[in-house]
Amino acid sequence: MAWVYLAIAGVMEVVWAVGLKYTQGWTRFWPSVLTIVGLIISFYFLSQALKTLPLGTAYAIWTGIGAIGTVIVGMLFLGEPRDLLRFLFLLCIVGGIVGLKATA
Repeated sequence: MAWVYLAIAGVMEVVWAVGLKYTQGWTRFWPSVLTIVGLIISFYFLSQALKTLPLGTAYAIWTGIGAIGTVIVGMLFLGEPRDLLRFLFLLCIVGGIVGLKATA
């Protein structure tokens, strides 16, 4: 179950990271609420995963999921660049996540 909790935490990290962009410095109410709720859920599930997973592994995977997810959202919905090097470096992050999970 810890890996499921970690996956949920990572997805919610994407939610709050993307939401943070839309808060406009915490001046917009609903984006701010969504961001705070996403942050709380993300940290809750990360804390549940940390009950059994090694700290370094869980934290690296959580941030990796968040990084990959926010880059993908940025490319698909926010007009961020979609060049070959970005995809290559995303694959490097994925490789690191897979390697950490395999050795945990």
